[in-house]
Amino acid sequence: MTAKTHRSRTKHTTTPTRALLSATLASLFLFSLVLALAGAHPHSVQAADKAEASAATASGWDRQAAERYLDSREVWWQSWDRTQKDHGTYCISCHTQMPFGLAQPVLRRELGQSAPTDAEHAMLASIEKRVRMWKEVEPFYLDAKYGPGKEIESRNAESVLNAIILSSYDYRRGFMSESTQIAFDNAWALQSKDGPIAGAWVWQNFHYTPWESPESEYHGAALFAVAAGRAPGRVASEKLSVFLNGKNGVRYSDDPKIAANLKLLKGYLSSHYEAQPLLNKIIAVWADVYLPGVITPDQKSALLEDLYRLQREDGGWSLANLGKWERVDNTPLETRSDGYATGLVVLVLEQLEEAAEKHRDIPQVTRGLAWLSANQDKTTGAWPAWSLNKNRDPKSNVGQFMSDAATSYAVLALSESHPRR
Repeated sequence: MTAKTHRSRTKHTTTPTRALLSATLASLFLFSLVLALAGAHPHSVQAADKAEASAATASGWDRQAAERYLDSREVWWQSWDRTQKDHGTYCISCHTQMPFGLAQPVLRRELGQSAPTDAEHAMLASIEKRVRMWKEVEPFYLDAKYGPGKEIESRNAESVLNAIILSSYDYRRGFMSESTQIAFDNAWALQSKDGPIAGAWVWQNFHYTPWESPESEYHGAALFAVAAGRAPGRVASEKLSVFLNGKNGVRYSDDPKIAANLKLLKGYLSSHYEAQPLLNKIIAVWADVYLPGVITPDQKSALLEDLYRLQREDGGWSLANLGKWERVDNTPLETRSDGYATGLVVLVLEQLEEAAEKHRDIPQVTRGLAWLSANQDKTTGAWPAWSLNKNRDPKSNVGQFMSDAATSYAVLALSESHPRR
């Protein structure tokens, strides 16, 4: 091999290496230049990431503590002897499980968790089992034990709660499962078709406000309207549903098979709206986000004026101000701001803004979020709320029912402040 040939081969061998080295140096130079122009440094970027993480923690609420609280309450509920029902299932509740079913999919998203907790899985398994065995399982409350009419009341209420909980998971996934479809079918079959409550459901009434009392009939119907209005549609193939993941634009409320049911439901909510306590009106305006026409623009404006007026100096709202309540033990109501009222009000105000695509900073929402951030019990993970029925020990299992709902709605409101669905 001649020296000339060797030099030639050396030239062709080393040129790509030199080019790669030059490109690498150029990339590093450009990266350094960008950092310099931005006033940043690699260590500054890392510091910014740490600062952002610290800010998320300092924002005021502890997501892991909230999950521990809600999950522990679900574990307790499933172990309580009073909740045990036939076929190895257990009762679902308006105060603990229904809000848990709304909040838990959101909370797991906040924590980056894909799989349900054991307690969450057990809850869903029990609900789905009862949904699929609907004609075989017994009502939660039997007439022989609890008095005439309780079988119908509990059956109606359960059908609504089943659909609300299951569709909450489908809403986050973007497609409707077969079990949810059956749950909706079970509920629509029990919907009152005529009479003074046509469009609603005969509701469970043990004179416990706000979930098992005369006004609960409207409350349950309005929550069901939210569920039906935002639920994704079910397409022919389950696999196709998973693939589309909500991108097909099919909505359950567009199904012509339920058009008559929805008309009755909206008619009931509209015609009974003015007689409702503010708590129920808040749910109605939430339903109107997904099923427009439930209330009028004037009614919405009047409700917002009332809610802004009732916001307390500390930024929160109190359940005591959202209705005319009287405790059965004649003790005075707790009038402090609570997580249930504040979480629900802030959540619905956020939903209204999102629906209107305004994305404004509403002072009332900002102050409400600040109250929620500042008032979580970091030890238990819960937000405070107090019974409207009795002066209960808030540390007792039954006394925590209101905190169960408060914590779920607080989680929803705080998560909605930066939606990532």
